[in-house]
Amino acid sequence: MADELRENQKVILRFIDGKMLKGYIRDLKIAEEYLYLEDESAHQLKVRLKELKAIFYVKKFEGERGHQEKKAFSGTRPGSRRVFVKFKDGETIMGNMEGEIPWQKGFFLESMKEKAFTIIPVDENSNNTKILVVTTAVQDVAMIGG
Repeated sequence: MADELRENQKVILRFIDGKMLKGYIRDLKIAEEYLYLEDESAHQLKVRLKELKAIFYVKKFEGERGHQEKKAFSGTRPGSRRVFVKFKDGETIMGNMEGEIPWQKGFFLESMKEKAFTIIPVDENSNNTKILVVTTAVQDVAMIGG
């Protein structure tokens, strides 16, 4: 996972408490306690990483009305692993994780090496291009198919 992203990227922040914020992130550094979001009116907001559930990198803020998100794998991207993520609030997402897994084999919650990990949604037509999952909001992660 890249520790820094340099260009402004369109995101929707989803908080543990259910709140959402839309805006742009630049120079995201996962190792830090805070991130900075520029909202749609160009105001800078300081957000605590541990208050977040996930950061959804999106094509458009409004999404696609009527689009039914595909929830099944149709193949595995080269160099990636299929994962199923269950958040503490019960929401589930599936996607492909590229590179090394950021936890030890076995049960990951006690052995996380990272504050977050990135997955690529299984639905290629999704409004989400990638999802940065904050590990403190996760109840369980399962590798699917090895």
